[in-house]
Amino acid sequence: MVLSNTFSKSDESIHSTFASRYVRTALPRFRMPENSIPKEAAFQIINDELMLDGNPRLNLASFVTTWMEPECDKLIMASVNKNYVDMDEYPVTTELQNRCVNMIAHLFNAPLGEAEAAVGVGTVGSSEAIMLAGLAFKRKWQNKRKAEGKPYDKPNIVTGANVQVCWEKFARYFEVELKEVKLREDYLVMDPVKAVEMVDENTICVAAILGSTLNGEFEDVKLLNDLLIEKNKQTGWDTPIHVDAASGGFIAPFLYPELEWDFRLPLVKSINVSGHKYGLVYAGIGWVVWRSKDDLPEELIFHINYLGTDQPTFTLNFSKGSSQVIAQYYQLIRLGFEGYKNVMENCRENMLVLKAGLEKTGRFNIVSKDNGVPLVAFSLKNTSCHDEFEVSDYLRRFGWIVPAYTMPPDAQNVTVLRVVIREDFSRTLAERLVIDIQKVLHELDTLPAKITAKIALNGENADKNVTVVTKKSAIETQREITTVWRKFVMEKKKMNGVC
Repeated sequence: MVLSNTFSKSDESIHSTFASRYVRTALPRFRMPENSIPKEAAFQIINDELMLDGNPRLNLASFVTTWMEPECDKLIMASVNKNYVDMDEYPVTTELQNRCVNMIAHLFNAPLGEAEAAVGVGTVGSSEAIMLAGLAFKRKWQNKRKAEGKPYDKPNIVTGANVQVCWEKFARYFEVELKEVKLREDYLVMDPVKAVEMVDENTICVAAILGSTLNGEFEDVKLLNDLLIEKNKQTGWDTPIHVDAASGGFIAPFLYPELEWDFRLPLVKSINVSGHKYGLVYAGIGWVVWRSKDDLPEELIFHINYLGTDQPTFTLNFSKGSSQVIAQYYQLIRLGFEGYKNVMENCRENMLVLKAGLEKTGRFNIVSKDNGVPLVAFSLKNTSCHDEFEVSDYLRRFGWIVPAYTMPPDAQNVTVLRVVIREDFSRTLAERLVIDIQKVLHELDTLPAKITAKIALNGENADKNVTVVTKKSAIETQREITTVWRKFVMEKKKMNGVC
């Protein structure tokens, strides 16, 4: 093989020293290269760059599954070349998806007859599932308003300010007003009383969150259902409920079976859940199920036959890999109810270990609840010298990815760090994290508070060449830093959610 050497600017090209045994030609960074390179070189170049990514196992910001059994990994690779939409060509894959839908519907107590099939669909994630559920609510509301001869151009949806960004996307993409119930510093989820007060004749549904991404707390769907029933009786409306169970749908049935949040409540018409969160599947799978066929308007379902037999479809995309559907079925039959319960109980126990370790330091207030998604959200008791953002930054040095963020309005004064406890986060890792947090706190304690000298032009002198330098006190500087951080985070306030 003849080696060639091409010089290019480093900001325009990719150089790989280790791959130089195969090729020494620099690759353009943003354009397709003119010539092919050996497969070994392509692998090495990409593998070298990916080494700079964070370790998924130490990414405590994400709810998404980062470990599965090797046997399931083999099934995923064996089906990675199957397009899920080719139902006639891959009928077994379609059958496995239908089995998953029915298993999940029964898990959520859907009122199904003995031989009745559940109504639902697999999606790329909960974001797509929420779009589909929202469209169903909007279309059903519009059809009713048209039949009554009433205006149907101003639909709205009521949620808490703690919803994931996908709800904002739905509202903006599909022209639905999003009416958010503001939070309070002592109440960080949607208040059902205030939510029902915001409902009007144009409300297509109220969205409740079973497992807030901010602090893991379950919203009170039972109270919301009861209050909404009374309002519907008084007004003659039939405003329904959608439950966004992206994080909590695979937790509540196993840890809190007595909790009424699902189809046991008559106004709950649809539920979404993320298979790639506590459904224990790698990223790329979500589910949405409806209470009955009547809750999914027929005109939203498309029928195609150019891939073989008639195939009904209700998705935002078309082609999709089959691997995650097969992986979800593997987990459901591999673990069963007992296995999922064991995993969730273990996650909760590890969460309590971490919580106890943080409390033992005496430096943190715990913001999350014990009952909910197994995570720990916590804030510093004293932020006069250093804040949660600095703790998050310093933890990166140990490999830990722990997000820091402020709460939405009107609880923006609350800043927290959050650790999500997944199946692969062991008790040993929990104890190690506490040790590293203590190291970070000790290091921060030995440092002066962040000082940013601000140069202000208080006025020009006679010669117009002299400026005045104002140095703020430590407390003034800290307040300024905190204000800037909060403004930055509020502008990006919905960046912390993952679906």
